[in-house]
This record gives sequence, C-alpha cells and structure tokens, in this order.
Amino acid sequence: MGRAQLLTTVSEFLPRDHGHFINGQRRSGSGTRRPVVDPASGKRIAEVHDGGAAEVTAAMAAAQAAFNGEWAATPTLARGNLLLKLAAALEAHREELAQLETLCSGKTIALSRGLELDQSVAFLRYFAGWAGKINGETLAVSIPPFADEKYRAFTVREPLGVVVGILPWNFSIMIAVWKFAAALICGNTVVLKPSEYTPLTLLRLAELANEVGFPPGTLNVVNGDGQVLGPLLIAHPACGKVSFTGSMKTGRVVGDAASQRGIPVTLELGGKNAALFLDDLSVEEMVDGIMEAGYLNQGQICSSAERFYLPAGKLDAVLQALSLRLAALKPDSPLDDDCLLGPLANAPHLEKVQGLIAAAQQDGDRLVFGGTRPAGEGYYLLPAAIAARSADSAIMQQETFGPVGAFLAWQQEEQALQWINDSPYGLSASVWTHDLSKALRYSEGIQAGTVWINMHNILDPALPFGGIKGSGNGREFGSAFIQDYTRLKSVMMRY
Repeated sequence: MGRAQLLTTVSEFLPRDHGHFINGQRRSGSGTRRPVVDPASGKRIAEVHDGGAAEVTAAMAAAQAAFNGEWAATPTLARGNLLLKLAAALEAHREELAQLETLCSGKTIALSRGLELDQSVAFLRYFAGWAGKINGETLAVSIPPFADEKYRAFTVREPLGVVVGILPWNFSIMIAVWKFAAALICGNTVVLKPSEYTPLTLLRLAELANEVGFPPGTLNVVNGDGQVLGPLLIAHPACGKVSFTGSMKTGRVVGDAASQRGIPVTLELGGKNAALFLDDLSVEEMVDGIMEAGYLNQGQICSSAERFYLPAGKLDAVLQALSLRLAALKPDSPLDDDCLLGPLANAPHLEKVQGLIAAAQQDGDRLVFGGTRPAGEGYYLLPAAIAARSADSAIMQQETFGPVGAFLAWQQEEQALQWINDSPYGLSASVWTHDLSKALRYSEGIQAGTVWINMHNILDPALPFGGIKGSGNGREFGSAFIQDYTRLKSVMMRY
C-alpha cells in the first residue's frame, strides 16, 4: 500500500479548458474562470468557466429536444441497458474518477473508490433494474350504465420532462447518480449543476455517458455560481422538476422558487442527526458506534450523527476512550491508501466549522479533544469532541457538517428521546443497544426519515432515503423515487 500515483488520464484531464457538457459535447463557455482547489494543499489544480444565461438556455433546450425526440423514442428496456453500460464504464474508469474526486473534495482515496465509485455503480444497476416496471394500474370503476355501455379506467406513469439536479460537494458522483439515474429511467432528461468546489467529476462522467451511447441532450452539465445558475435553471420554462441536495437555507430558496412555478421539488437538506446509546453497551462498543456514526469522511455526510446521547454513568469514560481513538487519526494526504484523516472540502467550510467550535466554547461547552488545525498546508482540522452544557447548547442544535461530535448525558432514556425530537431537523438517527425490543420501540418514536439500529450511515439502493421537518421532502431511490420523477395520469373510457 502507498500513495496513489496520478494516472496519465487524470494529469491530462486537469489542464483542459473546462466548462460544461451540453448536447453531447464539451463546451468551454466564455464566463469567468473559476479555480478548482485541492483541499489537501490549498493549491489550484484546474480552472472551470462559469456558466450564465447562455449556457442555461443551451442546456435546457438540448434537454427539452432530447425529451421530445430521441430519448422519448428510446424503448424503456434500452434506457435500462444504457444505465448498465454507464455502470460498466464507471467500473472501468474507477481509479481515474476516484482520483479526480479526491483531488476536488479531499475525500480519502479509499472512500472515493469503495464508497463514491462502487456505490455509484451499484445504484446505477439498481435503477436500471426498474426498466419496464414503472407502471400504472387497471382500476375497477363503479359507474352504473345508462344503457348497455361499459366503463374501464386505468392509470399511467408519465415522465415530468427536464429534471434539474442541483448537487452538493461532499459526494459529487454518487448523489448525482441518485438524481439522474432515477430521472432517466423514468423517461426524463437531465441538466445537472455541480457544486462550484467539485465540478470536474461530472464533466468526465458526462463524457462517459456520451461514449456509451446516451443520446445528445439526455444528460447535460452546467457549471458556475449556484446563486446565478440556480434561479435561471428553475425559472426556465422547460424545467419540469427540481431535485436539490444542500443546506436548509438554500433549500428553502429553491423550494420557494419551484413552488412559484408549480413544479415538483425534492429537497434533501441535511440535519443535526442524533445517536442514542443505551446503558447495556460497553464503553468500547459505544466508541465504535460513535466513530462509525460521526467521523466518517470528516463528518461531511448529510446523514452523519452530530449529537450523541449517552448514559450519565458512562459519559466520562466514553469521552476519554474516544479522545484516544481520535488522537490516533493522523492527517495525511488523501491520496495515501492508508489515510484516515483527510482535509475538509474547502476553505469557507473549514472557517465555518472552526467558528462553530469557538462559539461552543464561548457558550460554556467543554472542548474535550481536537478542534484545532495541525501544522502544514491544506484545510485539515483535528476531529473534535465537545461535552455540551445542556440540550439547548447551540452545538446541539446547529448543523456543523464536520468532524465535530457534541455529547450530552441522559439520566432517563425517555428524556433522551425528547431531546432527539426537539430539533428542526429530521433526516436520520440511530439507536444502539442489545435490547432489540427497546430499539424497535424507540425507532417508532424518533422523528426522522431514516432510523438505524446498531449502525449508521449505511445506505442501500432498495431503501428510500430522505428527511422530514426541516430536512426536506421527497425520497431518493427505493421504489419511492417513482412518485417523485413521474406524474400520474388517469384514463377512463366508455365502450
């Protein structure tokens, strides 16, 4: 094992004149060149032209033409076969895409390979399996005949048109797959808007989609400032749906804009996710669960736990053992095969997380471990553990989206459940115990879109994912995606 050496294809891809992918072709555009920065070094590795009204118009027109033309004429099973071909292409280019992802997001190369790429392949194959299965129903109606006529009714699922996908920087490939694969298998076409921090991987993925045979205009990518492109994309007459993953603040803006146009919107807005540990677990078991739930990918996962509720009698011992475990995570190049602690994804996010840690200390919460920057270049931050002074502490309420765990002791399990639900968020939670009866009962009482038992952050394509309350609406994958990417039409006839 060692440090991954950049492939020739990666080294040749980075200095290209990057911009957009529209109607089956690379398009550099004429907008301002935006630097792409490697979080591990803080240095520029590429540049991408910002898009504007011209690129939005071109991409939406291409997607609309494909929806009404070649993609509409593509047989359903052929659409699924194209997704399978794209899955094979991602497997064949696994290392190339993983290296690009790590260079842009700071994700460790092990996670880029084993989670980002491998799961993207799995999700593509899952959605491909829905080809030919997105159907309506034949219904028995109760209309009495006036003579000898009869009545028959049925429903059909129809695509929405052009789907706009607005993406975050933490899993730029996998979350894009969730959106465009669901949209395409339902018969829609897609325009994707990547994060400004991670624009490269989707440009390469769009090229691969073109190479395996997706018709021009089926899958388009437009890069640039989200505050500029987002409103333009949503307001475009061809936009039939918006799917957004990001912050609650931006999600509300996106939701309001879609609502004004009367188009459907799926919002996945993160959360202040909770993990409840019951007293029958050992200290070691609790620490294992905390590491899994809260510190994977430096906590930069929408569903990661950020607030931890532990029995009062074990809190100090758990924090002491956790500090030793966190101290063993040494900052390293994310391109190193054995790296366990990479950088945060970008400078503004690092500054935000540092500010939340400082505010917690000023608020009277106790920093038990970490929370400081190590010497050297890049956007590294030592993982932090904070003992909260109360359930009302800001660190127990505000999303950090970083390697920061906030801990609070409970005296009674029912009080912990109340604390968990006393949040504007409702994306995910987990319960950790050997008592399966309690775990199932508590999973029923917790207000969240996903509740894990003795696990956290593990997703499967068959299981719908999404939030409630301020964490959004709609669901990704599972069978639930069909409702979000199609419209239901009723047909009745007399004969």
